[in-house]
Amino acid sequence: MNPADLPPILDAKYYGEASAFTPQNLLREARRQKAIAAADVPPVCVLDPDGDLVRRLTSNGQARPDPSWSCYHTQLYRLSQDCLELGFVGCAVGSSFAVLVAEQLFASGCGLLISITSAGQLVALRPPPYFVLIERALRDEGTSYHYLPPAEFSSADATLLAQMTDALVGLRLPIERGAVWTTDAPFRETRTAIAAMQAKGLLAVEMEAAALYAFAEARDKPVLCFAHVTNQMATVAGDFEKGEADGTVDAFALIMATARAWRSKTI
Repeated sequence: MNPADLPPILDAKYYGEASAFTPQNLLREARRQKAIAAADVPPVCVLDPDGDLVRRLTSNGQARPDPSWSCYHTQLYRLSQDCLELGFVGCAVGSSFAVLVAEQLFASGCGLLISITSAGQLVALRPPPYFVLIERALRDEGTSYHYLPPAEFSSADATLLAQMTDALVGLRLPIERGAVWTTDAPFRETRTAIAAMQAKGLLAVEMEAAALYAFAEARDKPVLCFAHVTNQMATVAGDFEKGEADGTVDAFALIMATARAWRSKTI
């Protein structure tokens, strides 16, 4: 294809060139305007796009707002448990928002980022709800193309995936592993598009993983994404049931197991 015919999302990306606009500088100006001193975020941070975890952990007093978090768009909540300190950011939905927050978290001292996002079932492995450890994600969104050259998938780091094997086997939770479809347009999941994704062997559809994994590879940062398969895109009555306490009991257990496994390999 002639470069002049490329769509803007693929044209003029210059992957090896540093960005003029950086998260460090954005946070610097936010701290200046808000009169906030610089401080590190917890070593393990969690993106909670649905916001269920943040709502539960704040309502029961386990997590409290972090006054040193200077992001313009979100609030960070801190929690300490079992000698682990974690930070939670809720409602960062979609690829561009998730990566915007991820950039700022890693610029603020994050060591591992975990994302647990609600997802629609493509392959009926078992009745929802259950989790999928996302090994790779189809790049049907826009953000990943600003971090990595065009390719069908972006993938989790193989070493990080291997670290999770024993940790997740020991959990009494329904967890699968495999590939998913990341989309920017959930209300354009047509029957024909769904069938095409099923034919590729994709297990679920969600909105963040492909971009987060592209960011992770481009920036050499540890990111691990889980799909919480909770629905069949509302094609059946009684859909979107997540489990106990809106699925937060199981999701929190999964986060803690993941964080412990990562910490055991980094100490």
